[in-house]
Amino acid sequence: MKNEEKVISVKNLVKKFADFTANDNLTFDVYKGEIFGFLGANGAGKTTAIRILCGLSSPTSGELNVAGFDVYKQTEKIKQNIGYMSQKFSLYEDLTVYENIKFYAGIYGLSNAQIKFKANELINKLGLQEVQNKLINSLPLGWKQKLAFSIAIIHNPKIVFLDEPTGGVDPITRRQFWELIYQAAESGITVFVTTHYMDEAEYCDRISIMVDGKIEALDTPDNLIKKYKANNMDEVFLKLARKN
Repeated sequence: MKNEEKVISVKNLVKKFADFTANDNLTFDVYKGEIFGFLGANGAGKTTAIRILCGLSSPTSGELNVAGFDVYKQTEKIKQNIGYMSQKFSLYEDLTVYENIKFYAGIYGLSNAQIKFKANELINKLGLQEVQNKLINSLPLGWKQKLAFSIAIIHNPKIVFLDEPTGGVDPITRRQFWELIYQAAESGITVFVTTHYMDEAEYCDRISIMVDGKIEALDTPDNLIKKYKANNMDEVFLKLARKN
């Protein structure tokens, strides 16, 4: 483990919608600077759990602490200390690159001087100097995704939640996106990521695999591959999903 400092602690998380249990006694910890993969088929309960961890939804029961704050009582504090990038593209299409950066940096509470510094730093880092005054909707999807991720961590949060961040982009762009994830983790930001690309699962430090609302496996990719006598994470996932 890179760091023994817990930034997410979940004990017996249950989330029910009437008679349906979306999260069934989930228990796990996530550590500072870790890339934690949260995997499962559609409907497994991943997005429900992420919404709770982000302070956007309340658990039915369980003990949850995110970035040092209680999920029941301190949701606003949690929101100030996390970044979030949804699977649906999250920037404003009718604003320019520079305007989007300024807008979100302001929402995250940065001062005008910080916004100006961070905006220029980000544009230079991503090589967007020539398109900084162009509307977001004119950019290729890969550039949009990398910009959305960079904006999600512009306030240097303790944790960034990425919900299917590379859906629909080509393999080369996906790999470039993961380089940004590595850089964020190296700087101490914890990355909590969901993906349905099993090759990406192997880039994570540890992986949790959900099936029907429960965590069926939680370990490093190498350990899971050995445990389930598989050749890769794709085979591990299929064995767990089929329960064989």
